[in-house]
Amino acid sequence: MKITTKGRYALRIMVDLAQQTTDAFIPLKEITERQEISEKYGEMIIGLLSKAGIVYSSRGKGGGYKLSKPAEKYSVGSVLKAAEGSLAPVTCLELPENICPNAGHCEALPMWTELDRRIDEYLESVTISDLVKQTNITKNCSCIESHNL
Repeated sequence: MKITTKGRYALRIMVDLAQQTTDAFIPLKEITERQEISEKYGEMIIGLLSKAGIVYSSRGKGGGYKLSKPAEKYSVGSVLKAAEGSLAPVTCLELPENICPNAGHCEALPMWTELDRRIDEYLESVTISDLVKQTNITKNCSCIESHNL
């Protein structure tokens, strides 16, 4: 499993929206500028999030995007799944029923199944709110200094 830029940028967009102190719709242009994402790519990603019901959208003057629920209600796993589709480490675990012809005698299948379970369990345990808190700690930490070499 490899998380692509779609998944990584989807998380950045979600954290950005969660950091907004207003309940207003935030223009995508503002989000993509802050996150240094091309607006065109941002449109594609926000479309996936909107389709999944993770964000609300509004068109026209004052339009933009906002979270449809509080940040603590979104797991990182749900956002990544909306952006990436499956997070399964191997193709045979991407569907609810394993249709691989080797599944019945695959010695590695139990290991892949357990890896998939652990990845999912972890990603479902971390929320967008957790990422916002980590970001705020990192931004406010005086122990992180730039080093001039």
